[in-house]
Amino acid sequence: MPEQFEIRIRKEALKFAAAHMTVFKDGTKEALHGHQYLPTLTLALKSSTFDDMVPFSDFKKAMKKIAIAWDEKVLLATENPHYKKIKQTRDSLEFTLCKKRYLLPRDEVVLLKTDNITCESLARAYFAHLSEELKKEFADQNVLSIQVYIEESPGQGAAYTYVK
Repeated sequence: MPEQFEIRIRKEALKFAAAHMTVFKDGTKEALHGHQYLPTLTLALKSSTFDDMVPFSDFKKAMKKIAIAWDEKVLLATENPHYKKIKQTRDSLEFTLCKKRYLLPRDEVVLLKTDNITCESLARAYFAHLSEELKKEFADQNVLSIQVYIEESPGQGAAYTYVK
């Protein structure tokens, strides 16, 4: 069996606090509430030689960028069938979710192209944002897989893994 190496990045400085409402199949939802999300990025590598080194700093910068963008925001799933945008201006977003009306300051909302806000969907959305920032690094032939784990409370979370 060939060798494989893993690097893992999980730092308190990359944590973000965000609010969300998970929607259920029957059209009900959780009340708006928040978590201190702690992301972990794991890269599986073919090699750890000098020529194949992976710069931790690039990954930490990209993760910090997401933490800043999502911190102290309301995360909304724009692909959810129970989400309906009513009006969006530069200053506000008016929408319904499960037939309840909301009006929020636009700068306090992050719209995510996903069907729900769960740990699983956040892990996938986080990966999508990272992959935009780190196209070159993720395309590296030394990288076998990329996993994002989102922990919403100690010992509870979900992972998304992209295998090349």
